[in-house]
Amino acid sequence: MRLFTAVYPPAEAIDHLFSEVAGLRLSATAAAGTNVRLADPGQAHVTLAFLGEVDPARLAAVRQALGLAAATTRDSPPVLRLGGSGRFGWGRSTILWVDVRGEVDRLVELAAAVRTGLTTIGIPSDDKPFRPHLTIARPGDRMPHADIEADLAALDGYLGPSWPAGELVLVQTHPGPPPAYHRLATWPL
Repeated sequence: MRLFTAVYPPAEAIDHLFSEVAGLRLSATAAAGTNVRLADPGQAHVTLAFLGEVDPARLAAVRQALGLAAATTRDSPPVLRLGGSGRFGWGRSTILWVDVRGEVDRLVELAAAVRTGLTTIGIPSDDKPFRPHLTIARPGDRMPHADIEADLAALDGYLGPSWPAGELVLVQTHPGPPPAYHRLATWPL
């Protein structure tokens, strides 16, 4: 099973963000029939660690490790907000995202606790440095460079409402298109 861990913003924060996204060139391009792969607001999340393929027999150990990691923030969950913008890759691999702001240092600590806990039980996670973000689209090379830059500039001034990261979620992903996510377990933060 293919797994990752995440924090999901509440519906109010997602609705606020995607009402902003609706006014971007990305959305107009999608409405015109170009597959710019807009993120599904119902599945929008902040990935903490990508585990990749995990043997289902290891699921109990993964759950235990994640429960211990979540316990590191139980005094009070980090308060976050979405704002600003960024891009990973260019050309066919272009991904657009919004930044995570607020008590990001605490979110970084949670991601480190998750990754350390997984490593301890012999489950590797992605080795890329943690960059908290929420993906909004994967336009690839299906939009002009100038339109992508204009959307990034428009989002630079975006700042969404604050929200507490209330739970750590273990998610099973089923590659798409479109990808489907199934929440396997949650732990309060």
